[in-house]
Amino acid sequence: MIISGKNSVNEALLAGKGVTKVMICNTTKDEFSRNIVDICKSRHIRFDFVPRIMLDRLAEHHQGYVAEVTDYEYCSLDDILTGERGDRLIVLLDNIEDVHNFGSIIRVCDCAGVGGVIIPERRSVAVSETVYKTSAGAVSHVKIARVVNLNDTIRTLKKEGFFVFGAEAGGESVYRTNLTGDVGIVMGSEGKGLSDLTQKLCDGIVSLPMLGHVNSLNVATATSAIVYEALRQRNK
Repeated sequence: MIISGKNSVNEALLAGKGVTKVMICNTTKDEFSRNIVDICKSRHIRFDFVPRIMLDRLAEHHQGYVAEVTDYEYCSLDDILTGERGDRLIVLLDNIEDVHNFGSIIRVCDCAGVGGVIIPERRSVAVSETVYKTSAGAVSHVKIARVVNLNDTIRTLKKEGFFVFGAEAGGESVYRTNLTGDVGIVMGSEGKGLSDLTQKLCDGIVSLPMLGHVNSLNVATATSAIVYEALRQRNK
């Protein structure tokens, strides 16, 4: 896989996530590029200074940095459940299809300290070059698991002591919902929202207040608002 952009390449290097080669524009001679070179040397990763035209052929908007990485390695559900009991926060994505939304959600989850993101194997986005870039490299730090069946995973989380909340219109205000403890938040797809069975499996449905003329939010924006409300409640 090819990833590009300063943040994506830098975070992948810092996380030690399968970087096999780094290419830097040969007109870039600043402190950032020197730091990249130092990391590559310390980890015995090949690096080359190359003409910009070569980078242009590999990626758009590369900012002078392109890296070759091995295919993204998803973690298991057990890896995500290793957090401290009673304070675990997990985001589940019910068939999110837009890679930009996925990348933005991963970035939010990293910033808010979410324990992991769970996606289904089918009819869902996967980690890609665009996701690396949209997440500003956060994909290198967030645990992401792909599961065969999202609803079975919800059942497993509930057996593990999680309260699972779905985000959908018509639910209880997220600001009146207790989001402390072990909590899973399920965000629905951009077009259809949560599936009927998924809603039934959730312990509750939460909503964000809509006070303007538009009655819905972009899923990445909604995820940000809900996750940060959970963070606020946990840090009172």
